[in-house]
Amino acid sequence: MPIPRSILTKADPSDLELDVVQGAWPSDVSGHMVISSSDQRTHPVHAFFGDGVLVRLALTPGPGGRFAWRANVIDSPSVRLRRRRPDLFTAGPVGTNSPFGAVNAANTAPLPWGDRLLATWDAGRPVEVDPVTLGFVAEVGHRDDWAPVLDAPVLPSILSTAHPVIDPERGCLWSVTRDLMTGVLSVVRYDGEGGHVRRWPVEGAVFPQATHTITQTRDWLVLADTAYKVDLDEVLGAGDRTVTNNPDGPLLLVRKDTLDATRPGTAVHGTVFRIAPEVNHFYATYDDSAGVRVVMEHSPGVDIGLYLREDDVDVFGRPVDPALRGMYCHGASPAVVTVMEFDPEAGTVTDVARLRDPGRYWQAELSAVDWSFEGQLRPTRHHLVFQGFHPEAVSARLLRNYGDRIDRSLFPREETPSVLASLDRDSLKPLAEWAWPLDDYPTSPIFVPRAPGGPGRSRYAGSEPGGHDGYLAVVVHNDARFRVELFDAAHVSRGPVATLAPAPGTVIPFMIHAAWMPEARPHDPSIERLRFADDLDERLDRLDPELRALAREVAAEL
Repeated sequence: MPIPRSILTKADPSDLELDVVQGAWPSDVSGHMVISSSDQRTHPVHAFFGDGVLVRLALTPGPGGRFAWRANVIDSPSVRLRRRRPDLFTAGPVGTNSPFGAVNAANTAPLPWGDRLLATWDAGRPVEVDPVTLGFVAEVGHRDDWAPVLDAPVLPSILSTAHPVIDPERGCLWSVTRDLMTGVLSVVRYDGEGGHVRRWPVEGAVFPQATHTITQTRDWLVLADTAYKVDLDEVLGAGDRTVTNNPDGPLLLVRKDTLDATRPGTAVHGTVFRIAPEVNHFYATYDDSAGVRVVMEHSPGVDIGLYLREDDVDVFGRPVDPALRGMYCHGASPAVVTVMEFDPEAGTVTDVARLRDPGRYWQAELSAVDWSFEGQLRPTRHHLVFQGFHPEAVSARLLRNYGDRIDRSLFPREETPSVLASLDRDSLKPLAEWAWPLDDYPTSPIFVPRAPGGPGRSRYAGSEPGGHDGYLAVVVHNDARFRVELFDAAHVSRGPVATLAPAPGTVIPFMIHAAWMPEARPHDPSIERLRFADDLDERLDRLDPELRALAREVAAEL
């Protein structure tokens, strides 16, 4: 049973002290690793829909040479309301609902912005948290600015993206919002202050599935329809999930200058392409002077919307362990990674490079890049965790739904290990790799620059930006205890240079996405932000007096 059974533990997110248990911790590692997770104690049907948890790991030792691991459930308005009236909140296959509206889980990705820290999710506004306490500060933008797909007395349903981007030259955050019924997409901009965001509908593109990721170049926002589709029959309890992710989808380029010159609320035009296979994560080179070039981590054979049930059998007909109930179905096809170049003038797409190795790489799970401005301008390496082939986490229902889109002849005869691969950014040539033992389950790696913020460099940039000069930190799940492994980004195949771990037997729920911050400073209260009270208006009258009072009580607390 290679997938750790502790990966969905309902343990209380708690503070820990980690020790160096292998190697020597380098003196030039600095900053903090921040990680998003889903609180399994909220008993979601799908493991991705628990309340958001943020973890901050100091990458420099404290007193006694120990490393501080700090964890906290984000005490957002929806979490505070649920704590007061848990009986009113019902978990379903695509989230948690209540008379107040839908929970904003904010559990997928941390997004540093200078000294500020946001937590994001695909079905809610970004949530700002205090980088030190990890407590709730504010949601980004008034709910009406986002054009909710479903309005509610208090908690609206907003389809956004788990991966908005920070524009290093405009000093803003770019995000999106999408109408579930029509697929119409809008670009959203937040300038970092105030209680409002600006929004522009985009003409010429319909996104029928999701917008899990957006990326950017200097001149363009790059938006793609991503592989997650809602099954309304499943949501309404009318049957099993039968929909499948689309094998291809639209990709959209929107010029930033057009948005700058257009009054918010007015539609703008985008250039539409079509790409295949399906995709979830992608990363553009910021310098677009030679073309719009994007690394695409495709996800054929992965259906995150399909979660494991107690009555499932796997691809070999064996009962799925109930300990994995709620985990999403893992990859049933080899991973595909490409570098694509888009020409918005000619409307053409060029496959620059492609990586596909059925014997080695399954499920392109999560990646690490140099997020400094300088690193985005000239990226050198793309570090990617391939999760491996895990037949026990691929249900027969997935094979039934996808039919001949799954080539079963490619299935390895046995489980394959997770692999950390360092790829050349332009050619995708594997430059180095490290394979874990079968009972290890790595999660999101981060890139930690060496000597960041020197003369003439931005705070996030190391001495040689791009992704090759620094370290990779990876949280690794194991039923004996979890650990944090540190690799030299230039020599991954040498294995970890050092490892941190808590006391034996300490396990945690699966970590989703992670990021690096150079410092952890308290949030600046002088910045004007949305107050929860600003979201409360006459729509509260739809609730009973007791619930109206409860919402106002939470607003007063915040």
